[in-house]
Amino acid sequence: MTTYLLKGALVEYGAGLASVLPNVVMFQFNPETITRTIEIPPRPSGASLREVNQAGEIPVEKISLTAHFSAQEEATRENPITLGVGIGPQLAALDKLVRPSGPLSALLTQAVDKVGQLIGIGNGETAQQIPREAYPRTLFVWGATRVLPVTIDSLSIVEKQYDALLNPTLAEVTISMTAIIPDPCSDDRIAKGAYLVSQYARDALALLNTADNAQQILDIIQF
Repeated sequence: MTTYLLKGALVEYGAGLASVLPNVVMFQFNPETITRTIEIPPRPSGASLREVNQAGEIPVEKISLTAHFSAQEEATRENPITLGVGIGPQLAALDKLVRPSGPLSALLTQAVDKVGQLIGIGNGETAQQIPREAYPRTLFVWGATRVLPVTIDSLSIVEKQYDALLNPTLAEVTISMTAIIPDPCSDDRIAKGAYLVSQYARDALALLNTADNAQQILDIIQF
């Protein structure tokens, strides 16, 4: 029986081109460590205990990881893309996640709109001349219980090796992200759905922890 390893990924989503040709970057090797920092907004100084315990701003979750990409495995399989351009496609896909849509994306979006109009699924409006999103909308996928809408705060790419044509063949990428808390009035249903699923999963896992330690909790309460 073949065992499949679930891989983490960054997934672009949205309207227009991203809905037809989504930009998906799967981690070739799952990062060994992920750092999650929960930034708690400062509480008012000099406030009473009651005021300090009242919720104000929502804590912000920061996520950072280091991903590795190598052309060695795919080159061994004689993958023509890897043999031709190394890991250039993976690095370019990561780069696209932190930039507004480029000219090629705009042209492809116009083509998608035109095809949609021809087959009767478009709304008759022509493609916009400016990017539809200031930056790509992105999901960080890490297992079934963690699918978070994120913004990528920084992307540090260290290219370590090259082939004879100077295509990168080995790279280390450090990614820093901030988990987004969707606005209730937002029309971004994907972000809202992903956020809610992750929150429900967190609450369920917390309940499992309580159930697993029920007897110890009772002992503490009785004490």
